[in-house]
Amino acid sequence: MSTPVVKKDEKGIYTLFVNDKPFFCRSGEIHNSSASNMDFMEKEVWERLSGLNMNSVIVPLYWEQIEEEEGKYDFTLIDSIIDKARKEDMKLIFLWFGLWKNSESMYVPGWMKKDQEKYFHVEKVNGEKLNIISPLCREAVEKDKSAFSNIMKHIREYDEKESTVIVMQVENEIGVLGSERDYCKIANDAFDSKIPEVVEKIYDAKGSWKEAFGDDAEEYFMAYYYAKAVEEIASTGKKEYDLPCYVNAWLKQYPWYRGSYPTGGPVRGVHKIWKEIAKSLFALAPDIYVPYCADVIDEYTYDENPLFIPEIRKDAVASSYCLYSFFGKNAICFSPFGIEELSLDPSVVDKPPMEVMIALNIDPSAFDITGSKEKLSAAYGLIKNMEPIYLKYRGTEHLKSFVRHGENDFGVFAGFESYDVAISYSPRMATHPLGNVSIFELSPNKFIIVGAECSLKFRAKPGEDKKADYLKLEEGEFINGEWKPGRILNGDEKMTLKFGDIPKAYIAELYKY
Repeated sequence: MSTPVVKKDEKGIYTLFVNDKPFFCRSGEIHNSSASNMDFMEKEVWERLSGLNMNSVIVPLYWEQIEEEEGKYDFTLIDSIIDKARKEDMKLIFLWFGLWKNSESMYVPGWMKKDQEKYFHVEKVNGEKLNIISPLCREAVEKDKSAFSNIMKHIREYDEKESTVIVMQVENEIGVLGSERDYCKIANDAFDSKIPEVVEKIYDAKGSWKEAFGDDAEEYFMAYYYAKAVEEIASTGKKEYDLPCYVNAWLKQYPWYRGSYPTGGPVRGVHKIWKEIAKSLFALAPDIYVPYCADVIDEYTYDENPLFIPEIRKDAVASSYCLYSFFGKNAICFSPFGIEELSLDPSVVDKPPMEVMIALNIDPSAFDITGSKEKLSAAYGLIKNMEPIYLKYRGTEHLKSFVRHGENDFGVFAGFESYDVAISYSPRMATHPLGNVSIFELSPNKFIIVGAECSLKFRAKPGEDKKADYLKLEEGEFINGEWKPGRILNGDEKMTLKFGDIPKAYIAELYKY
């Protein structure tokens, strides 16, 4: 079996290949501490992932547990997770909690935490130290490189033949939270120095960081040093086992000032630096808890940055964004956070305190799981069972996908070869998906239509003195790429093609009169 790889397919679309076949990660990320104990995983996680049509799960690896004693590695947890994933027929995306997690150095080993002189921290302008080991600390980066490369070596030795582990996330939501940049002495000296030659070439700029970038200098400066550190860590690990690696971003969002989100992380505005410096990464991935998820999905999908969503809100709208991400944006991965909670009674699910959600700019409704499991399972089931059709039509003008982008987005008008279609989104309701639809044009008069919370009306093309109607409208389901027909709809049932709150599919044949 070959090593998993992200590369362009025959249509030029970046795709994850596992055992030489396209693999679309219908995934979920578990809570931060769940994988620290295998008994907990057995009782509280694995069983709850059933019934979701998942094929992969994002699981943290903790530096503090793997290298509790400096230079001595314990891979027991890694092996246990891999063994269980194989039994569950689940692929793994490992999340490396190394030097940085949500900006801070939470998961570094105790021996590193206690030696703050050697492993020095980021400082604010007033000299206050933050719980963030500086990316300019060479000793710390070298230790992370060593740990990550040893982990990759072990995964190769333990799992290369099985390819249970398919992707690695390097660090988590990195950047300086609480300051616009690092003001420790080493950082100050670097900030006042001439910008590196590679940065000069990227931006055709010269001078010190402030002279070159003005008000953006602090963020560009931190982006360079974080990207440089991550590249060293990722590239060293990939020399041991060349798995696809990515890094994720805590989004730049309200109130927008640097330090209110982690400065220097891979937010969209500094992708130029990240892409040039951290070339071992196949994607810069967004973590999305904001109300405007669709805008973020659009923003992070562009040439040379395939869409990989390791964390997204887990309420009912996740199913809408899932279908849009895969069918509309050729996503490699879609993964709601806290996935093990979708099987629970919503009333028992812990939510972050309101003051925390306000401080972190998180939409509180993102944690309301009412109805989420049923709807996400339906969306993942469609992605799974329509894969042969999706592979045939993606990247062509015969597949078009839409999702409601905001409160003032009421629908869309789309054109195909012989027909146009007016799509109206249903009003937004709590615990319901957002309006979304994906349309596969099988022939000029035959369509597969997949969606939820919307209605459609087909029309003849402009200038044609004709009306459009259904020759045949059929509900049903896809099973392993094959259409299993249900009712043929006519009379009252075909007056309006209307989707409810559970994603489903229809096949429509049209004619004109």
